[in-house]
Amino acid sequence: MSVEGKTYEAAGVSLAFADSVVERLRAAVESTGTTGFGAFAGLYPLDGERLLAASMDGAGTKLVLARKAERLRGIGADLVAHCVNDVITTGAEPLFFLDYVVGHSLAMEQVAELVEGAAETCRAAGCALLGGETAEMPGVYREQELDFAGACVGLVAHGDVIDGSRIEAGDVVLGFPSLGLHTNGYSLVRRLIGDGDFDADLLLAPHKLYVDGVRELRGRADVKALAHVTGGGILGNLTRVLPEGRDVELDWGSWERPAVFDWLTEQGVSEEEQRRVFNVGIGMCAVVPHADAGAGLAIGRVT
Repeated sequence: MSVEGKTYEAAGVSLAFADSVVERLRAAVESTGTTGFGAFAGLYPLDGERLLAASMDGAGTKLVLARKAERLRGIGADLVAHCVNDVITTGAEPLFFLDYVVGHSLAMEQVAELVEGAAETCRAAGCALLGGETAEMPGVYREQELDFAGACVGLVAHGDVIDGSRIEAGDVVLGFPSLGLHTNGYSLVRRLIGDGDFDADLLLAPHKLYVDGVRELRGRADVKALAHVTGGGILGNLTRVLPEGRDVELDWGSWERPAVFDWLTEQGVSEEEQRRVFNVGIGMCAVVPHADAGAGLAIGRVT
């Protein structure tokens, strides 16, 4: 495979196309009264004092590798972590989670492992697993394949909402380390692996849950914004919370990366592509005043 072929786009996923789709959907979504479209979680006024925060996502093609490695329980845990992490970027506390398992034909053991993994992370997050749905769609999914998706809902008081609006030049970006690839970029990973064997411990490291870390940080620092680093890398997700006229400079050498990113380099994936697609070792970012720079791992600053 050529170096040019070792990109997310060559693996069949276009981030540029995804961005264009989002822009087309914006008008339709905002016509329903929604504000803040494009945030990690949507906010809905519950009453005069509180808002619901909600986010929905899927496990992605990491599930394909997990099924081959017989590690579906980890995918259940990953999906909840992904959705809960999105919800807490608003300042909300997670309330409950709903899941959806679908495939060509479902084996009870597979469904059980996914749901048990989801329940495990729900317990860690203090979040109820409220229910879900299972479906068999042989005309839609190929044999052996299945998918797993879910939604998380949280609650936040108006005065506790974190939205990035107070960010100023000179603020500091703090980083929370990731455990690996989390749940993004696996179409490229699968292209690199092909039909060969793979190191499941390296490639299927858990998607880290940041609930406790964020709570602790908010207890000792003025957190102005939170960005969950998913598809699009650190910069692609940080820019989602920056006000107009603000930018960010990162010190890319200020943190240690998990070994999987060395593996990607060995496979011929460029540094530029890794930064564009993967979290490269930082799974959540917080923006705080310069005075609170010592509250965590400083990885950059707002300009």
